[in-house]
Amino acid sequence: MTQIPDELPGKPNSASRTTLSHIMTANDTNLLGTVHGGVIMKLVDDAAGAVAGRHSGGPAVTASMDEMAFLAPVRVGDLVHVKAQCNWTGRSSMEIGVRVLAERWNESTPATQVGSAYLVFAAVDAEGKPRTVPPVLPETEQDERRYQEAQIRRTHRLARRQAIMALREERNARGSED
Repeated sequence: MTQIPDELPGKPNSASRTTLSHIMTANDTNLLGTVHGGVIMKLVDDAAGAVAGRHSGGPAVTASMDEMAFLAPVRVGDLVHVKAQCNWTGRSSMEIGVRVLAERWNESTPATQVGSAYLVFAAVDAEGKPRTVPPVLPETEQDERRYQEAQIRRTHRLARRQAIMALREERNARGSED
């Protein structure tokens, strides 16, 4: 298993894992008659926010959303389940992994995965300043895989941000306007 810093007592993945379920109605549709992607994204953010707050033991704000993938359309009458868990923690940030499943509300067929996303949340105090979060403790091989993959995504996020900042500094040094 991965070595995790022990500044605060750690919490297992299961301590904050949650599922949010919602029946999609006509109010949720886009111009094509399927559920609007923004409606799904809000449910994803809501579920991830609940996990981040549970894991950190207080307020947490969305810092970024990575890799929101829509795998299949969601229809009116679908019962949507948004499953979220904390995959990785830093000093004050947490990566929350989310899977979106849908099933017909009136059928006994199994739910199918219709989307997924990774969100980064920052734990904040009453003044909105970052605060320390407990480390996440992977419990299963699958949790361990998610932890390791989250570290890779974090490395990529930081490298992308650094490359963009370097490019902007270079353009600014040349006097280029954006």
